Amino acid sequence: MDFKHTLMEALGIEAVTLEKDMVVMTMPVDHRTHQPAQFLHGGASVALAETAASIGAYLNVDPEKENVFGIEINANHIKSKREGIVTAKATPLHIGKSTMVWQVSITDEEDHLICSSRCTIGVVPKKRKKD
Repeated sequence: MDFKHTLMEALGIEAVTLEKDMVVMTMPVDHRTHQPAQFLHGGASVALAETAASIGAYLNVDPEKENVFGIEINANHIKSKREGIVTAKATPLHIGKSTMVWQVSITDEEDHLICSSRCTIGVVPKKRKKD
């Protein structure tokens, strides 16, 4: 997937594994993802979580016929982090025709839980172009 000129590029998010039942992505903890006190910004964690869940949902639809959009996301920020890399692992809890629910765990290099998130994704049929 091409992340050029997107939020993912701005935050340094990279894809590691892109499968229908698991998406793994990384993000640096640096000046791009810090809050003013120089810790990982909770919003950056949420952006990483929703990106992983949305890509997982996209892999489970026919992109010629459907779009996917985040509907709801929650996040529990468990542990702070000042530098390094965080890794998001997204797995589906529910794959439906109109909605999907993904669980996303964000961990540090020592596999300590940084953030736990759940994201609901809507599946929306694309409008057909009139001839």
